[in-house]
Amino acid sequence: QVQLVESGGGLVQPGGSLRLSCAASGSIFSIGAMGWYRQPPGKLRELVAAIASGGSANYADSVKGRFTISRDNAKNTVYLQMNSLKPDDTAVYYCQQSIRRWGTTVTFNYWGQGTQVTVSS
Repeated sequence: QVQLVESGGGLVQPGGSLRLSCAASGSIFSIGAMGWYRQPPGKLRELVAAIASGGSANYADSVKGRFTISRDNAKNTVYLQMNSLKPDDTAVYYCQQSIRRWGTTVTFNYWGQGTQVTVSS
């Protein structure tokens, strides 16, 4: 089994910062791409940022220059540093990791449980 556990969400004022973490555990052989998605109230889930196994990253236009995605391969963890937060960033944030389990030859996308980020004064 594989589990992804997220942490770091909360309530923050506009202009503030938060750091999200997502740690994977279980029978993990290798991890490829990692990413963060978000789902604002009443809207579809959207990609926020993704990072490849080699470290190259890409971002949604709406967060470029404000958010930074990073990973610690030794800890099977992906991070999202969010600065200069705006009310439009309010959403449930989900992490995703592409994981191959021991004893298998296929990779599946696993999801975290979601963490609420609310930006409000």
